[in-house]
Order: sequence, then structure tokens, then C-alpha cells
Amino acid sequence: MKKNFLLANELAQASGVSTDTLRHYERKGVLEAPRRARNGYREYPLQAVNRVRLVRRALAVGFTLDELAKFLKERDRGGAPCREVRALAAEKLSDIETRLSEMATVRDELRSTLKDWDSRLTKTVTGERAALLDALADSKTFTSRKSARLSEKWRQRKPEKETKK
Repeated sequence: MKKNFLLANELAQASGVSTDTLRHYERKGVLEAPRRARNGYREYPLQAVNRVRLVRRALAVGFTLDELAKFLKERDRGGAPCREVRALAAEKLSDIETRLSEMATVRDELRSTLKDWDSRLTKTVTGERAALLDALADSKTFTSRKSARLSEKWRQRKPEKETKK
């Protein structure tokens, strides 16, 4: 006898998430609420595996659950949000490219700082202060105000978190 439905733990295992994540996806609207068996267990249609995999992949490339819920609801109603999805993905790519550029600037500044600090340390007797942190205020060591702002922006970024697995 072929099964037409999966229990929550079966769907979770098949799609690589926890049952808590499935319930979170339901609350956020990216996964339809399942039917209930007589015993109260959740029963998901087989295609729910693909839906969860789609959500996981979309999250991995930068979409949020709220964005996905909007698009998936429109799609489930027969709409075609393809152009909106594509435009948002392009915007996300642009943001990533900006962040990568910012990170490269901070990386280069840190390399320069480490080179300066290595030089200072070779001239400092063991046990004496080399004033490495004080050197950060020195314009020769930390030359770019722009990179200081970028570094601050980079440290403050907090990616959207997904629920626990």
C-alpha cells in the first residue's frame, strides 16, 4: 500500500529539518498546515518534501521566510510572482557584492595593520608594551576612515536567523 501522506517526523527527516522547524514554517506561511489524523498527528502531503527543500534552498541564498511566504502564497493562488522573485534576488546579489567589497576593504586594512604591528613587535623587547592598540589611532596605521565605517557596519550586520534544526 502506497502512502499518500508523511507524518511530521518523516517529513522532517526526509527534508533535513526538525519538526519544530516545520511548525515554524507553518506559522510563517511557507508550509501549509497539514491535515490531522484521527490520533491528532500531523499528516503532510508527499509534495511537502519539495516545498521544504525549496524553502531551505531559498533561505540559503538569502531570501527571508516573510519574503517566501508572500511569493508562495501568490503562487499557490495561481499567481506568477516570477518577476518579483527575480528582482528581489538581483537586489540580494547586489547587497552581497557590496558586502564583499566592504569586507575586502576591511581585510586589506587589517593586513596593513598586522604588518605594522609585526614591525613594532620586532622592535619591542619581550615583556614591554608595543602599544599595538594605541597604534590603531595613528593615521599611518589606520589610514582609511571609510574602512573604519565599513568595519563598523560589517560587525553590526546580523543575518536573519532561522529556527533551530
